[in-house]
Amino acid sequence: MQLPRTGIGTDVHAFAPAGSGRPMRLACLDWPGEVGLAGHSDADVAAHAACDALFSAAGLGDLGSQFGTSDPEWAGASGAAMLTETARRVRADGWEIANVAVQVIGERPRIGRRRAEAESAMADALDAPVSLSATTTDGLGFTGRGEGVAAVASALLVRAPLEAA
Repeated sequence: MQLPRTGIGTDVHAFAPAGSGRPMRLACLDWPGEVGLAGHSDADVAAHAACDALFSAAGLGDLGSQFGTSDPEWAGASGAAMLTETARRVRADGWEIANVAVQVIGERPRIGRRRAEAESAMADALDAPVSLSATTTDGLGFTGRGEGVAAVASALLVRAPLEAA
């Protein structure tokens, strides 16, 4: 009997300079009117933390070992594309995604009104259930000072059933 496996992932990105024109991408959604996050790809911390948790649970390393910043293929890539590719790699290794939970940590953007939309967008990219929550740090630390956004995710994987020959 194969037991389920869990993984934990994190991601952190600083805000791009004001006036940079960098769009905010978070939880596979665009957030008009918000300053974006700086990064090699779209800097979607929610999607990246989920990818990191999935790779960890599957024993495939971490986000950096799978989508390194030296790889031009992933420059500017969307969080949705990275989630879809992560799911493909995890499933190719014989796992099914039971669920992913993500918590975004930051002062902005405000997630509440778009939570269901974000969960749906991330779930569509993974073809698996996703729950999303958000919190602030009450003004403490880099997220509290509005310098960036962080995310923490957990993933639960189960072994895919073997197909009958």
